[in-house]
Amino acid sequence: PPSSCHATAGVHVIAHPSAEIEILMTDRYRSGRIRQQSAGTMTGYIHASAGFGESTQDNVYAGAASVWENGEVLAENERFRTEPSIITADIDIEKLENIRKGKPGFSSCDYGAYTRISLGEANTTDFEAELCRKVEPHPFASEEDMDYRCREILDIQVEGLVRRIERIGSKAVIGISGGLDSTLALLVCVLAADRLGYHRSQIIGVTMPGFGTSNRTYTNAITLMEQLGVSIHEIPIREMATQHLNDIGHDINTHDITYENAQARIRTLVLMDMANKYNGIVVGTGDMSELALGWATYCGDQMSMYGVNAGVPKTLVRYIVQYAAENIFGEETRKILLDIVDTPVSPELLPTDEQGNIAQITEDKVGPYELHDFFLYYFLRYGFTREKIAFMAGIAFEGVYEQEVIDHWLNVFMRRFFTQQFKRSCMPDGPKVVGVSLSPRGDWRMPSDANFSY
Repeated sequence: PPSSCHATAGVHVIAHPSAEIEILMTDRYRSGRIRQQSAGTMTGYIHASAGFGESTQDNVYAGAASVWENGEVLAENERFRTEPSIITADIDIEKLENIRKGKPGFSSCDYGAYTRISLGEANTTDFEAELCRKVEPHPFASEEDMDYRCREILDIQVEGLVRRIERIGSKAVIGISGGLDSTLALLVCVLAADRLGYHRSQIIGVTMPGFGTSNRTYTNAITLMEQLGVSIHEIPIREMATQHLNDIGHDINTHDITYENAQARIRTLVLMDMANKYNGIVVGTGDMSELALGWATYCGDQMSMYGVNAGVPKTLVRYIVQYAAENIFGEETRKILLDIVDTPVSPELLPTDEQGNIAQITEDKVGPYELHDFFLYYFLRYGFTREKIAFMAGIAFEGVYEQEVIDHWLNVFMRRFFTQQFKRSCMPDGPKVVGVSLSPRGDWRMPSDANFSY
């Protein structure tokens, strides 16, 4: 199509006037065609078709109009109107430019015989007055086709683990805390075993109660493993952690980062040694949001032999576990999974309260994951500046978070993202899932001592 030539010549926005007649299914076919061409050319695509007033001797014209951006519709009118109408939308040129970077055909544009006309300086004085497009607050977890997305993600995770286990001939060893991330990783292990025709008892599930393990998560961890039929190993780490802290001269009553990380590293040591004992590999449970924030203990939960959740953002983990509960597993397992979905996110490294409940809530410390996933998506996928991300977040979360709150947690995100790169530089293998990845062997290459400012 001519639009392909325009795009490779450097055009970002294509206007397509049309006199297409309207017959049965034309609208769906047209939308699919424009979606494909807009995504393929990585352009903004404006389509306007002839409408009311044209002769209907043999044909009817619907006056269809739409605005697209890289395969996503930004605005669309109502067809078959008898009065004039206008639709408006903002196309993000910077987004399109960043998507094209490094893509074949866009690295060096040849304008050839094209005539370039200057439109003058853009008027940006009223840019923030109104944005004529929707900003999705949960870009990783859009409600559209969520069941399909969850099933697809699970299939990708399972396929990655199946191939790894099949090739090296080992068992899966996994730490189960009763939290969301380890639950998703366990479900992936179970589905991988089913696909390989292995008995689920070959999965080595290990729960390691520590100083902060709550009654709720402990009970859910044990019950879930029983329901799924995996091998259960309970190895409390309180005595080991106490001995270790005494050995290094650390006061057991000082609940600082040393106190917390000692437990995380002991748990990883236990899992690695269990993997040696049972000829297995440690399946990592950490998700992409934790990798972005560096919310993992170096040589602790940061390390494994295959991280099945490494490509899954935190906001998606909850949806996937809920999907699995409602569509894959039986009633008793469903009850446990749904209770885990409702459990607050916590590393459980600080002592519980007097009633044995979780006292350490992750989002109180690092901020709401829905904000961090929003920041991560637009920073990693499109390379937007801090100022642009803050502006878009203010629109997406209007009425949910004040701009001052958004700015605070965005500063936290930027600081942690840059200072914690060293943990990602040596992260284990794991499948790419949502189109972006933090793997140093894939999408993300960044020096561990990169400078930043905000």
